[in-house]
Amino acid sequence: MGESCKEQDMCTSQQGNGSPEEEFFSMADMFLLSLIVGLLTYWFFFRKKKEETIEFPKIQPTVTSSVRESSFIEKMKKTGKNIVVFYGSQTGTGEEFANRLSKDAHRYGMRGMAADPEEFEMADLGRLTEIENALSVFCMATYGEGDPTDNAQDFYDWLQETDIDLTGLKYAVFGLGNKTYEHFNAMGKYVDKRLEELGAERIFELGMGDDDGNLEEDFITWREQFWPAVCEHFGVEATGEDSSIRQYELVVHTDENMNKVYTGEMGRLKSYETQKPPFDAKNPFLANVTVNRKLNEGGDRHLMHLELDVTGSKIRYESGDHVAVYPANDTTLVNKLGEILGTDLDTVISLNNLDEESNKKHPFPCPTTYRTALTYYLDITNPPRTNVLYELAQYATDPKEQENLRKMASSAQEGKALYLSWVVESRRNILAILEDIPSLRPPLDHLCELLPRLQARYYSIASSSKVHPNSIHVCAVLVEYETKTGRENKGVATNWLKNKHPSDNGHKSSVPMYVRKSQFRLPFKPSTPVIMIGPGTGIAPFMGFIQEREWLKQQGKEVGETVLYYGCRHEHEDYLYKDELKRYHKDGVLTQLNVAFSRDQAQKVYVQNLLKNNKEMVWKLIHEDNAHIYVCGDARNMARDVQNTFYDIVAEYGKIDHAQAVDYIKKLMTKGRYSQDVWS
Repeated sequence: MGESCKEQDMCTSQQGNGSPEEEFFSMADMFLLSLIVGLLTYWFFFRKKKEETIEFPKIQPTVTSSVRESSFIEKMKKTGKNIVVFYGSQTGTGEEFANRLSKDAHRYGMRGMAADPEEFEMADLGRLTEIENALSVFCMATYGEGDPTDNAQDFYDWLQETDIDLTGLKYAVFGLGNKTYEHFNAMGKYVDKRLEELGAERIFELGMGDDDGNLEEDFITWREQFWPAVCEHFGVEATGEDSSIRQYELVVHTDENMNKVYTGEMGRLKSYETQKPPFDAKNPFLANVTVNRKLNEGGDRHLMHLELDVTGSKIRYESGDHVAVYPANDTTLVNKLGEILGTDLDTVISLNNLDEESNKKHPFPCPTTYRTALTYYLDITNPPRTNVLYELAQYATDPKEQENLRKMASSAQEGKALYLSWVVESRRNILAILEDIPSLRPPLDHLCELLPRLQARYYSIASSSKVHPNSIHVCAVLVEYETKTGRENKGVATNWLKNKHPSDNGHKSSVPMYVRKSQFRLPFKPSTPVIMIGPGTGIAPFMGFIQEREWLKQQGKEVGETVLYYGCRHEHEDYLYKDELKRYHKDGVLTQLNVAFSRDQAQKVYVQNLLKNNKEMVWKLIHEDNAHIYVCGDARNMARDVQNTFYDIVAEYGKIDHAQAVDYIKKLMTKGRYSQDVWS
């Protein structure tokens, strides 16, 4: 109405100018009418188009597809599996045990799959009841100080936060740990307890493997009782099928383009030629070795200091972190394996998974050559586990040798004892076994399928990024020993590192590496005192700590007392970083330098003896000054003895009994004031 009135007013105000104006207004009316009709028509079609374009029905299947890719339930349904074996694995053993359990399933008329929890949506555990006679098994390794392995971290976080109802879920757990560590099998215990709290039903008791003892025997003992419990629970029987089942098939490439053949890369093909960050376990950085020097002045050991150049890698690290390096096997061992099995090691091959639905298409990057696989991808130096002997037994042509192999792979006490003495204690690797069993000549492709992956080796970083932002320092001792059979065994990584010289015939030596973050950290406040205990190569992280404390002082920060307890055999043989430590002490960066030379006198002296000698001062630093304690080195003896010494000091000066002293130290650990970076 309003708009028509305005139009009328305009018309009447200009009326009386005669008929030409009347004709003009008539034309204007028609123009306006046409314009309005045009606008309405445009708006109608434009609106229609908009309404049509906001509907995206075709997007939904893509979302469903991506969800299903991470659903182990869908994969199990698709492949007819009813047992899923999840693994938390840092060095490959947990994954290996999971694979063995999943392969066992066929002997009981069931079908299993091994699964990496990092690759799947673990909340789907609540849906496992959708599959008839379904069972979930967890092979969980504990890493460091009671921590989950890298690939189980997200699963662990989810378990802590979730309140999912797992009623109806059947499960069993086997933990992999080491009794020399404070938090023995913490991850296995936690998963077992937490699943029960969420309503799941445990169908067999928690298994706890001890790597300080005989982890393989612990696993076999648990497994031989586990499967009968599964049979009883689900009302199934063993099928009697005990034959070897190949998981991969061999494909020999005769005309493969060598640019498409892996030559040692861990993930992406040609990743060592074109390096792209971020760098991690699947994409290591190729760091040049700039320094490789011998640290000890004498003795029969070789202790070394290496510096790795990480310029341009964007790799960041903190004092206390670990550097992981991917070593290579000794070419002599590799060549001998090729000779004894009569195989051309330069043959280009692929091992393809017979299960097309499996996430793991190959046991190692393929296509590649036998030589590359044996050099970079497979562990050929550790004693093989019983499942490898079992699978290989079929190839022994001598009946007695075949019987012995099967016996060692059995769960019988006699077989376990034979495996322990003949394989484990004699430290026979796969080459030694082939040499000592002349009739055993398996096809190399099957051997490659059975051998575990060669794992990265971890070293405590011996530098501070505040002082060396583009360089990571490593301190290591060469591993060499004679076995009971008279063979000389060499540590894979340390012997490989020993030969990494800054310039090798004009070529730069490089090391595939990445950084693993640690909880072994200096206190947030520089003024907090620190007590560091690290004999031998346990000095490594403390070199980084001391460098950082010196840097902080140079920045004008107030730095608390920095106390070091270091130990070695002889002052003039293996006193590592002697000159540097003496300078730090002289400059006041190290307020106390206490060194125990265990074999320079008749009575052996260790770091724990020096702690006892200074017990009053140690107590004051801990109790009154809130010092942080750090222990690095051997877990089996040193770390335990040091901890017992702290119990004694706390009991004596705190005037409390032993149990209360233990509790006192445990509380320090909980608060992050007693940290350990130990190995066995």
